[in-house]
Amino acid sequence: MAARKLTIGDHIVSDDTDAYVIAEIGHNHEGDLDKAKELVVRAAEAGASAAKLQKRDNRSLFTASMYDEPYTGRNSYGPTYGAHREALEFGLHEYTELAKVAKDAGIDFISTAFDFASVDFLADLDVPAIKMASADLTNTPLLAYAAKTGKPLVISTGGANMEDVRRAVETILPINPELAVLQCTAVYPAGAADLHLSVIETFRREFPEVVVGFSGHDLGTELSMVAYTLGARVVEKHFTLDRTRPGSDHHFSLEPAQLARLVAGLREARRALGRPEKRQMPSEASALRKMGKKLVAARDLPAGQVLSERDIAIKSPGDGLRPYLIGELVGRTLAEPLAADADLTFEVVA
Repeated sequence: MAARKLTIGDHIVSDDTDAYVIAEIGHNHEGDLDKAKELVVRAAEAGASAAKLQKRDNRSLFTASMYDEPYTGRNSYGPTYGAHREALEFGLHEYTELAKVAKDAGIDFISTAFDFASVDFLADLDVPAIKMASADLTNTPLLAYAAKTGKPLVISTGGANMEDVRRAVETILPINPELAVLQCTAVYPAGAADLHLSVIETFRREFPEVVVGFSGHDLGTELSMVAYTLGARVVEKHFTLDRTRPGSDHHFSLEPAQLARLVAGLREARRALGRPEKRQMPSEASALRKMGKKLVAARDLPAGQVLSERDIAIKSPGDGLRPYLIGELVGRTLAEPLAADADLTFEVVA
């Protein structure tokens, strides 16, 4: 069976690696290129692996009626939904600038493609990976089209059932083996009970050749560490400079300090998992000596004494024969006298 592995840019993502952390900027840049640049830089400073935008070809993506639908309120950037989306949309100039900023900052720059034209746009830009949104999990024509670019794909699974996920994976894998499948719940923000992190284990069993991850809309960072311990090796969280700003995603996004805690916590989770085999660690030696027990003479014992359990005491420190060996001493004869509390060893019995 092939190893579970994904290569994005210079990052190799597998069960043995730290999480690949995606800072989802989305449209939290509010259509401001300078703000987007700052978000990319701050994501890099926090230790994220990638900064991500969202790419839409709005005229082809929406029906005319949806594009022209009135869209007002605190989170609106235009009088209609189409105008709102256009105000938040970046083109080739902005993406080129941001790709350069990301390269200089040492972070991957990726994006979600919402339509065929956006897949072409991102492929031409030569991004290191393409994200596919939960809403497109059942859009198998788009999934297949994106897979044919040869770019690694990261797909979210919010709002899906297992049949939907299988269909998506079976669409992509025959074309492109570079795939990550993220457990996600389409609730904004999501509470702990919405996350169903156990699905991560289900995905790992169902798709043994696929990297599994977590796209979290929950408010904190702690449950992402739980996701890592369950096997998530791609972790995506929304990212902003200010959670109080108007916009539909700011309020459940992480700010820079939180993103830094997320990255650090995920690395700590990897260290805490360690190795799967149970074994004694060299660092435990002093504690084991102090608190452990050994077999000693219960009192002064003469040579020739046939040992019984009454002749053997169990005392600290634990620097001698372990108590589970007592049965191998009972019935043996002392070859030499022993003082009380002297170590019982196999060398002093016949």
